[in-house]
Amino acid sequence: MTMLTVEFRAMGSRARALVDSSSDSARRAIAALPAWFEAREQCLSRFRCDSALSRLNATGELAFADDVLWSVVDAALAGAESTGGIVTPTVLPALEAAGYDRSFERVNATDMEPALAIACPPAAEAVRRTPGARSIHLGPGVRLDLGGVAKGWCADHAARALGRFGASLVDVGGDIAMAGPLPREPWPIAIGDPGPIGSAKAAEPLALALLSAGGIATSGRDFRRWTRGGGSAHHIIDPRTGRPADTDVLAATVIGPSALAAEIAAKCVLVLGSDAGWRWVEAQPALATLLVKADGTVLRSPRMERHLWRE
Repeated sequence: MTMLTVEFRAMGSRARALVDSSSDSARRAIAALPAWFEAREQCLSRFRCDSALSRLNATGELAFADDVLWSVVDAALAGAESTGGIVTPTVLPALEAAGYDRSFERVNATDMEPALAIACPPAAEAVRRTPGARSIHLGPGVRLDLGGVAKGWCADHAARALGRFGASLVDVGGDIAMAGPLPREPWPIAIGDPGPIGSAKAAEPLALALLSAGGIATSGRDFRRWTRGGGSAHHIIDPRTGRPADTDVLAATVIGPSALAAEIAAKCVLVLGSDAGWRWVEAQPALATLLVKADGTVLRSPRMERHLWRE
């Protein structure tokens, strides 16, 4: 492959993009990608007080939402509907109550304040939009977090933009999108082993997925975690309890038609737990999953097995 690559920080994560091309147009496009992500982060980040999302959260309404915010809010609401409210953007107050009230590198890892359960209202009732005016109105006390949805959405859009020049892959903190013509050989993507919580040593990959299109994402409670009120907390909220999800799944990897679809599905499976999550994802013909349970058990769906490399 004649591969152009770029690596940078975006959305609180390491990001990387690749495109199978050596054209000048491809070089300009991939070189512009960090600035493209910066512009979207300036719109979508809840950690930037002047972002469009922060203005919406602060006032409860925007008279006119630009294309980016409107599209990502739309994607978040569609994700809430498709998961029966298990993945919802209305979790921000609960995230903050759990301790994730600033960018992760600044989170107090040993906060002794007790964690509170905060209600997460159904997105369909809490967020009202007027398409003609492009206005967004939030119900009383409602504030939105678009983190994972924004990463998947941006990965998909960036991959499609690069895909005009050749087979492309964009990875934003593990939300991976592929687009463009089929690569000369599939993209090899390692599925990591989270290992025991608190383990300092990185484990060997659990499997190697070979993919040519679509997306793959992993949701786990092994990485972004901290101590809150003497107990363990993490960044994945169960909207049914308003607390970090208490689940037997340590990490869920999903392959789907897009990075956005895979991101939403992986989080849904983790929150639901292995039994309900497995049934939910198996009912979705476009999805394949690999689960790592807290006891170390690894489950691979039949559709996932078809994507994995075998010696």
